[in-house]
Amino acid sequence: MDDVLDAVETPDFIIKGYRDALIALKTIRQDKFLAVVYKETVPTDGFIITAFFSSKIKLEREVILWKNK
Repeated sequence: MDDVLDAVETPDFIIKGYRDALIALKTIRQDKFLAVVYKETVPTDGFIITAFFSSKIKLEREVILWKNK
């Protein structure tokens, strides 16, 4: 649970999900991410829909909304 919250609070990337959902990505290793799908109800609040590990996310195909420098 701590890893999921950390991914939303300090993601490496935020990509566009379906409808109004956002997907926070935290890099686990070069080809693997912890992906957390969530929605923001207001800028300071929201809720998590689901979280999963994935090695199938190709960032070059995604709409990147935010990237950690």
